Amino acid sequence: MPSKHARPSRPRALHIATAAVLVTAVTATVANARPHRTTQPPEPGSTATAAATTSTGNGLDDPRMKDIAQQIVSSAENSSLDWKAQFAYIEDIGDGRGYTAGIVGFCSGTGDMLDLVEHYGKLKPGNALSGYLPALRKVNDSSSHAGLDPDFVGAWKKAAQDPVFRQAQTDERDRVYFNPSVMQARTDGLRALGQLVYYDAIVMHGPGDGSVSFGGIRAAAMRKARTPAQGGDEKAYLAAFLDARRAAMKTEAAHGETDRVDTEQLVFLKAGNLDLRPPLVWKVYGESFRIDG
Repeated sequence: MPSKHARPSRPRALHIATAAVLVTAVTATVANARPHRTTQPPEPGSTATAAATTSTGNGLDDPRMKDIAQQIVSSAENSSLDWKAQFAYIEDIGDGRGYTAGIVGFCSGTGDMLDLVEHYGKLKPGNALSGYLPALRKVNDSSSHAGLDPDFVGAWKKAAQDPVFRQAQTDERDRVYFNPSVMQARTDGLRALGQLVYYDAIVMHGPGDGSVSFGGIRAAAMRKARTPAQGGDEKAYLAAFLDARRAAMKTEAAHGETDRVDTEQLVFLKAGNLDLRPPLVWKVYGESFRIDG
C-alpha cells in the first residue's frame, strides 16, 4: 500500500475524476517514502544553524510570514487562500491513502492522522475522535475505511469545531512539516522563499531520504548546486531544488502537474523575491491568486 506523504498536487475538486489512475501510479513509486517519525531537524546548536540564523533575517518563523506561506500552500492543496477553513476538510480522494483531512492532508493510511488523533486525545481525553483510535491503528498503511465508516467523516467535521482539535492540527503540522523544513532551510542559508519551497515540498512529498521524498529532492539539488551555507548562490541553488522537485513530481501521475513549481514558486524566484515580500501574484492549476500584504 502507499507509504507516507507523497501528496497529490492537483486541487481536491479534481481528484475524484482521476482516482483510478492515481491508485495505480502511486503504488508504483511509494517505496521511496519513509514514515515521518524518522525525520529529525538539524541540531539547534550546530555551526550551520547559527550561520543560517544570522544570514536569513525574518523568515517563516515570523507569524505573518508563516500565515502567508500557509496561504500559498493552501492555494495548491485546496484551491483557496483560506487555509483555516480546511480544519474540517475530509474525503477519500482515491489515492490509496484512505481518508485525507485537515490543514495539511493528514491521511488515515499513512500514520500522520493516527498521530494527530492520539495527540488530540492527550490534549482532550475522551474527545469525539478517541473512539476511532483502534480503527485508525488497524487501517494504517492501507486504504481501508474499516471501523471508520459510516460516522467518521461526521465526527471529524464536528471535532473541527473544537478549538482544541484545531490546536492539535497546528501542533502536528508544525512538528512534522513546518518546523523541520524551516529549520533545514535556515541551516542551508535560505531566506523566506527558500523556506516556503522546502515547506511546500515536505507537505507534498513527505520527509525521508527516498528519491521522491523531501530529503531525496534536497540531495539531488545539492549534487547540482551548493547551498548558500556552503558558499553557493541562493537563486542558483533554489533553481536546482525546483528542478529536482519537478523531476520527482513527474514520477507519479498524482504529482504530474507541476504548476506549484512552474507558475508559483519559480515566478517568485525569477522575480528575485527571496524574502517573499508582498504583493505576491501567482497561478496554480489555472486559478489566479494574490496576497497584498
